[in-house]
Amino acid sequence: MALRLCIPLRYPFSVSSFPSNTTGVRRFSVRSCLVNGNDSRKLVLKVKEKLEKDHYDLPVGRNGRDDEDMIFWFLKDRRFSVDEAISKLTKAIKWRQEFGVSELTEDSVKSIAETGKAYVHDYLDVNDRPVLILVPSKHFPSVHDRVENERLCVFLIEKALSKLPEGKEEIIGIFDLRGFGVENADLQFLTFSFDVFYYYYPKRLGQVLFVEAPFVFQPIWQLAKPLLKSYASLVRFCSVDIVRKEYFKDETLPPNFRG
Repeated sequence: MALRLCIPLRYPFSVSSFPSNTTGVRRFSVRSCLVNGNDSRKLVLKVKEKLEKDHYDLPVGRNGRDDEDMIFWFLKDRRFSVDEAISKLTKAIKWRQEFGVSELTEDSVKSIAETGKAYVHDYLDVNDRPVLILVPSKHFPSVHDRVENERLCVFLIEKALSKLPEGKEEIIGIFDLRGFGVENADLQFLTFSFDVFYYYYPKRLGQVLFVEAPFVFQPIWQLAKPLLKSYASLVRFCSVDIVRKEYFKDETLPPNFRG
């Protein structure tokens, strides 16, 4: 049976609902801190009305222009600026429609997923975050189709987000760079994956681990870093031992990180 994913975006109108950041303290503008439940409800309705008036051709329903949970999320991302939220939200909705996000299923990405280059771990990390694991040594850009790679990437992001526990809002990405070689280097795909988070899944990525990065990876990182915008600050280079000790319990450790 094909698996279709629907991400439950929560709609809690309170200051306490701001996402926590396990990698540091998130700084919000004075304006966002002063938005209370009633004000945020009014802003959501204002965005909704503007979208209906100025962007009536956008789809409705889940992840559409009338999805109040999605509107609220993008308002938070844009510090409750209505115009900025509308600008980013319309682009995200159009992208979802053009990319065919709602049509992605286990079956539609099966062939590329069978390479083992990326998957969602069965367990959460110690901070109760869904875990998206990528294995670049199994990624061959000269062989694998770029579009299929991108479809798998988006499908797995959706799948990881669908596993968010109540009250949690971020996932963690782990790049297992052991065995990485020049034949696996793909700056275009690395940039694509971070761009997807930045533009279409804002504040959903809590941290990125680059595990056992070899020397050959360093030039790729130096080229990619300025392209990743603020998300570059989420990256931590670490060892397998750090992954074992700081991010998982023995019973939840991903199989490829076991001793």
